[in-house]
Amino acid sequence: MKTFDELSTKWQLHPIRNCAGRFVLHTGPIELTPRELLESETEIDAFRVSSAKDTVLVARIDGGGLISYRRADGTHVHTLNTVAGFERKLCDLGIEI
Repeated sequence: MKTFDELSTKWQLHPIRNCAGRFVLHTGPIELTPRELLESETEIDAFRVSSAKDTVLVARIDGGGLISYRRADGTHVHTLNTVAGFERKLCDLGIEI
């Protein structure tokens, strides 16, 4: 399984404004699934939450977590999060894993 540090050096990240510890993967292909991105059989949970129009896919990784949003067309927006950013966003979304 890829770690936060490995993923953050593999892909170009852009910080999410006003969200400390959260980054959008800028250079990752949008067709890439979270499983392909993590290159492992890491557990990925899917959630439908009222505050997100897309399906939210969540995976805990060493050093943080991946939160991906699967659009209706099958593409993804991937966010890489530090431990604090991951926990804060999960709380915001009302997701417990």
